[in-house]
Amino acid sequence: MSFSISITYWSHFVVISMFALGLLGFLLRKNAIVVLMSIELMLNAVNLLLIETSMRTNTPDGIILVVFVITVAAAEVAVGLGIVLNLYRLKGTVKLDHFRNLQG
Repeated sequence: MSFSISITYWSHFVVISMFALGLLGFLLRKNAIVVLMSIELMLNAVNLLLIETSMRTNTPDGIILVVFVITVAAAEVAVGLGIVLNLYRLKGTVKLDHFRNLQG
């Protein structure tokens, strides 16, 4: 059996690679800051795909969506880093295994 996947544009390969690296970092890493960076990498991969699609179709829809995704990503970083800093102050570490039990 031969499996052939046709990627018509090189940017799709870049987007798939970025999203896969972000997903692997999200699933495999134990550090909360690295997990947040992995989420940002996945969001940036989606942004790149939206921009590329918008440029190919000559419509501004993708660019408008990118503005909203960047806004959500900025809010996610602000809230996420605030939570991580408070957990670091409480537990003294940013490893996710130590946050399983969050009782005083």
